[in-house]
Amino acid sequence: MKIVDARGLSCPEPLMLTAEALKSGEGPVKVLVSEPHQRTNVEKYAKDHGKKAVTRETGSEFEIVIQ
Repeated sequence: MKIVDARGLSCPEPLMLTAEALKSGEGPVKVLVSEPHQRTNVEKYAKDHGKKAVTRETGSEFEIVIQ
């Protein structure tokens, strides 16, 4: 599983890193973000590209697994 650590990054960096990871086609991608709007953007990106996103909140951060 590829891990994208986008915590603390400003938009659109989390989305750009997510898109790059998904293009590699190496299976599921775990995206770590620190802001609710970043979580929403990554989930929407996954859905718009036919992927399933499962989100887990860990403290004040979010872990999104895209398959």
